[in-house]
Amino acid sequence: MQRGKWWSLTILAVAQVLALSLWFSATAIVPVLRQAAIIDTLQASFFTSAVQAGFVIGTLLSASLGLADRIDPRRLFTASCLVAALANAALLAVPMGSILALALRLVTGICMAGIYPIGMKLAATWAAPDKQGRSDLGFLVGLLVGALTLGSASPHLINAIEAAGSSGIAAFDWRWPLALTSVAAGLAALLIQMAGLGPNLPPMRVFHIRMVFEAWRSPGLRLANLGYLGHMWELYAMWAWMTVFLEASFRNAMPGPEAAYWARLGTFVTLGAGAAGCLIGGWCADRWGRTSVTIAALLVSGTCCCLAGLFFAVAPGWLLLLCVIWGISVVADSPQFSASITELAEREHVGTMLTIQTCAGFLLSMITIHLLPWLAGAAGWRWVFLALAPGPAVGIWAMYRLRRSPMARQLAGGRR
Repeated sequence: MQRGKWWSLTILAVAQVLALSLWFSATAIVPVLRQAAIIDTLQASFFTSAVQAGFVIGTLLSASLGLADRIDPRRLFTASCLVAALANAALLAVPMGSILALALRLVTGICMAGIYPIGMKLAATWAAPDKQGRSDLGFLVGLLVGALTLGSASPHLINAIEAAGSSGIAAFDWRWPLALTSVAAGLAALLIQMAGLGPNLPPMRVFHIRMVFEAWRSPGLRLANLGYLGHMWELYAMWAWMTVFLEASFRNAMPGPEAAYWARLGTFVTLGAGAAGCLIGGWCADRWGRTSVTIAALLVSGTCCCLAGLFFAVAPGWLLLLCVIWGISVVADSPQFSASITELAEREHVGTMLTIQTCAGFLLSMITIHLLPWLAGAAGWRWVFLALAPGPAVGIWAMYRLRRSPMARQLAGGRR
């Protein structure tokens, strides 16, 4: 069977969302586990961050060994899905508050390093210029990240439905998400075999450890990575704590259960809107330039960081509107940092460079995820998102420097 471009990209997007549902599942079940007193607040924090810690470990191992550029990407994707599915399913047989449960979540995170960056590499193999010479790389990576963004938002919709139900969130059986996401990851391992490899797949070469340091030696790659780090300083902390921020704000205007419902629904809409941001950002970046789109998105999201406190506990409707704008802009630039790395790196090392980028970004995001609740405990939630504003500022500076660099001609067919 001929595996064409859009067939393969559709299969890839579906497989990646199914596989990364293992990551999203924690967001859905942690509130239930806390409500049922199965885990306490500290255990809940570790249960969530263990996957990110595992992802950082996995990307470090993958980058150090050059796995993303030495192994057929579909085989690496398949193996990662199967191991992660088994680790996730094993949670059904162990105490959720135990060290063993955290170890299994860590293993799941390690396996994500063989799924997320690999998916972006696979998408990049299908990028091709149109009749005007414009590549669709930004849109293709945006399509993939947009699907993942929508998937990451879905647990908040589940939580909103549960909060609206008469039986309450405690009635939700947390075992079902674990079982279903394990099956989903197994299905992803089968589906990825149906995806073809694009014509831009580079030949596999012997890996040398010095290639890892190229991500910081090359001026263009260094600036693109710094822009991504500024973006990641903001993104995951905003995603992680949006529900808590909104609920703290809404409690001043509505009863407790109603505030919880609107906070969870508002978070779903905020995060879900980012899927549209990824597609729009990708389309625009392919036509007008990657640095233009990333700078604009960082400027809007950074402004939202600064304005959110003005509407806290004052105007719920205006706050939700601001958050939706924030949700669109905060991730609209994310695919373009990956697309920039793909265009700036040597073709044979794209997989490793993407892995290094995501490793550094997720490692940094773990700092802000834990920083915000500490700041909120000291000063309250109203102005806590101001701490994220330096990230977009650094990102804008880095992408402006890249825009003025001769290496920017390699981006989007010369469109800066």
